[in-house]
Amino acid sequence: MTSVDQAATVTIPLLIDGHDVDGPITEVRNPARLTQTVGGYATGDRATVDAAVAAAVTAFAGWSARSAHDRAAALTVTADAIDADLTALSTLLTREHGKILADASAEIANTARTLRYYAGLADYASRESITEDHRGRIVERRAAMGVVAVIVPWNYPVLLATLMIAPALMAGNTVVVKLPDNSPLALALVLRRLAAALEPGVLNVVAGSGQDVGAALTAHPRVRKVSFTGSTATGRAIMRDASVNLKNLSLELGGNDPAIVLDSATVTEQLVGELVRGAFTSSGQVCYAPKRLYVHRDLFDEFTEAFTAATDTLIVGDGLDPAVRMGPVNNAQQHRTVTDLIEASRRDGARVTEVGQYRGCGPDDGYFIRPTVVTGLDQQSPLVQQEQFGPVVPILAFDTEDEAIALANDSEYGLAASVWSDDADRAFQVGRRIQAGSVFVNIHRVGASDPSMPFGGFKQSGIGRGHGEIALDESTEIQILADRIDMHANTPHPKKAQP
Repeated sequence: MTSVDQAATVTIPLLIDGHDVDGPITEVRNPARLTQTVGGYATGDRATVDAAVAAAVTAFAGWSARSAHDRAAALTVTADAIDADLTALSTLLTREHGKILADASAEIANTARTLRYYAGLADYASRESITEDHRGRIVERRAAMGVVAVIVPWNYPVLLATLMIAPALMAGNTVVVKLPDNSPLALALVLRRLAAALEPGVLNVVAGSGQDVGAALTAHPRVRKVSFTGSTATGRAIMRDASVNLKNLSLELGGNDPAIVLDSATVTEQLVGELVRGAFTSSGQVCYAPKRLYVHRDLFDEFTEAFTAATDTLIVGDGLDPAVRMGPVNNAQQHRTVTDLIEASRRDGARVTEVGQYRGCGPDDGYFIRPTVVTGLDQQSPLVQQEQFGPVVPILAFDTEDEAIALANDSEYGLAASVWSDDADRAFQVGRRIQAGSVFVNIHRVGASDPSMPFGGFKQSGIGRGHGEIALDESTEIQILADRIDMHANTPHPKKAQP
C-alpha cells in the first residue's frame, strides 16, 4: 500500500469487491484554511450500494467459514500497516478534520490498538457451550449475521469506524462502510489497508448523501445489521428505514453529558484541567465530552474563575502548528449550530466569555470559534438542553445533591456523565442515580472509556452497546443445535439403539 504524502492532495475511489470504482468527486477542504484543498473522494448512488451489498453477500460464505484466528490475523496485519504510516495518516486527518495533530495521532494509533484488541478476542468469538444430559445434547453458539452496514460519523471517523467494523469482521460478517460526508480521506485509506488483508468483497466502501446512499443501505433487504454512530435525529431515520425488513441495530447517538462537581470536591488545578481538556478536546466535538457543568454553589465562583482562566490559555489555530491546542470545528453546518447557540445565550442575558488566543490564522480563515464559557443560564436554555458539539460550555450552580441529580437527568440524552469529589465512594453513590450509560468519577474525557468497556447510551442516546466483548455478541445471532429425546415417546434415543 502506497504511503500518504504529507502535503499532497489525495483522490480516493470507492472500493467494491476488491476493485476501485469511480464516481463524481466531492472536494475536501481544510477547515482551518478554507482556501486549501486536501483532496477528494468518489461518491456513488443506490446502484453502487446494490453492487457493494451483492459483493458482500457473495463473500460471506467464505469469510464466515474462516476460523476466528484467521480473521484475527487480517486485523493484526492491518494494524501493523497503520503503525507504519502513522505520521502521514495523522497529518491527513488533521488537514481534513481540523483537530490538532496530537489528537489525530492518538486516533490513528488507537485505531491500530483497537484492531489488535479485537484480534485478541478470537477465542471468545469462536466459543460454544455444550450441555449433555439424559435427553441428549444442546450446543449454543454464535453465528455471523451476514452483511453489516457501518455508517460512520465525521468527528472521530477512523477510530469510531474501526470500533464498529472490527467486531463485525471478527464475528464472521462481511461489511459495507459508508464514509462520512466530512473527514472521509484518512478513513478511506485505512479501509483500503484493511481490505488488502481480506478476500475481495469482505469489506466494501461507498460514499454519498445520507438521503440516497445511506437510506439505500439501511433499507436494503440483504443487509442484516446497521451499526451507526452519530446524531439522534439520523438514528431515528435509520431505525425507521431499517424497520422495513427487521434489521438488527446498534445505534450510538447524541449526548449532552453532565459533569457534577460536588461540595466534597476541592477545586484544584488537576480537577479544572481535566474538565477543560474534556470539554475542549477536538473543539468539543466528542460524543461523550462534558457539555454542561453543574457546580455546588459553595464552589461555583471559585470553580468558574479557575475554569475560565485555564480555558483562556488555549491557543487556537491550525492543528498542524505544534503550539496550537484547539483547532476549528469541522464544517460549516456545525459552525452555524454552535454560533447560533452562543448568540441565543447572549439574547437570554447570559454572561458569555470568549477566551483563548489565535495563532497563525484568524476567525475568517476557517471554521474557528474561540473557547467560550457561559454562566447565568437556566436549565431550559437551548445551550443547556441541546447538544452543542462545539467549544462552548455552560456552568450552572446547584444547592443540594438531589437537585444536581435531577438537573443532570433532565435531558432526553443519557450517553455519559461524570461526578467529581474527593470522596470516590460518595461519587459512585451519586453516579448510580444518574441516567447515563457511562458515569465516570473524577475523569470525563477521551480515554476515560477504553475499547474493553461496553459503551452506549440510555434514552435518546442510543440502542445496544459497542466496544468490548459485547460488541462481538451484538454482531452475531445466538444459534441452538439440539438433539433431544421425546420423554413421552417409547422410541429409544438413537445413541442407545441396539445394533
